[in-house]
Amino acid sequence: MPYVNIRVAGRLSREQKAEISRGVTEVISRVAGKPSNTILVFIDEVERENIAQGGRLLDEPQ
Repeated sequence: MPYVNIRVAGRLSREQKAEISRGVTEVISRVAGKPSNTILVFIDEVERENIAQGGRLLDEPQ
């Protein structure tokens, strides 16, 4: 059973999550030959203050 973990900074709408899940599932099913009903997609929404890039938190003003 394949699973995919997607982490995003901030929040996504329910519609965005649904579209991402459908797209990722379709690609894995097609490319890896896995049945779509066996593919799990986890979407983790992480607050921007909990992510740093280049030593700066993403919620800090540039």
